[in-house]
Amino acid sequence: MMYSSRRKPVLYFKEEKRFLSGKCTVYKLFGLCMVLVLVSLLWLQLSCSDEMSASMGDDRHFRAPPPPCPADSRVSAADDPSWGPHKLAIIVPFRERFEELLEFVPFMHTFLNKKKIRHKIIVINQVDHYRFNRASLINVGYMESGNDTDYLAMHDVDLLPLNEALDYGFPEDGPFHVASPELHPLYHYKTYVGGILLLTKKHYYMCNGMSNRFWGWGREDDEFYRRLKKAELQLFRPSGITTGYKTFLHIHDPAWRKRDQKRVAAQKQEQFKVDPEGGLTNLRYLVESRQELSIGGAPCTVINTKLECDHNQTPWCLLT
Repeated sequence: MMYSSRRKPVLYFKEEKRFLSGKCTVYKLFGLCMVLVLVSLLWLQLSCSDEMSASMGDDRHFRAPPPPCPADSRVSAADDPSWGPHKLAIIVPFRERFEELLEFVPFMHTFLNKKKIRHKIIVINQVDHYRFNRASLINVGYMESGNDTDYLAMHDVDLLPLNEALDYGFPEDGPFHVASPELHPLYHYKTYVGGILLLTKKHYYMCNGMSNRFWGWGREDDEFYRRLKKAELQLFRPSGITTGYKTFLHIHDPAWRKRDQKRVAAQKQEQFKVDPEGGLTNLRYLVESRQELSIGGAPCTVINTKLECDHNQTPWCLLT
């Protein structure tokens, strides 16, 4: 009887399930263990997902910070003395030139990094209803460039330097005209100082910046040349550059993007006059917003700016 009672459980399973008997018992046990492991892993994954969702709360855009990376043995630009002590503010006067900007920012960032020029790119975006005023936007760039920069480049968005021998270093001795008449693809007259011009902030202040009277395209650079002469600043230009008019890539398409060359009211006569008082001292503007962007991996700051116009002084700020 004892033997019979001890055998009943085995007989019971054998009759109903036939699970733990026979030659396949070991394999069946292994299969059961694998199922239990898979169920456990699935439960663990679901639990972790619930905890992550709870920690995020209602913020759908939050991303958990990645684990800290090992310390980089390379010296950063801020700590590398070979980059020099100066920092350049690239001032880009801008309105609705997005295709050029997408090409300009990553190109210039790479170009200046190769030359070990500390820099930041500042795009002054005119968002008011007045005509484009390049000179006033450059004045705004000077005012908004911050204390961490000590010289600036008045830089057209459609002009890219192709020759790495071009100097973008600190112009200690005087303004340095990178896009000189001998190299610029379009403008070749002796007094031309447009396109790309480097100045220390001190020298720009000595000129009282640029005149704010030039609404529409052109002539503001010619007036600024006279300011340089009045401030007794010596103008320097590149030497030893052998690439000629192929030194820069001009990416402006005149057929697709027309320039505002209209002359309204007395503007035709006034455009040739020197503005003895205007500049930084009578600049009026409002910063509507700032945006820190990355274009093609290159950082830049966009300052959306509304200029103000004295209609009595410059009625040609509007097209009528």
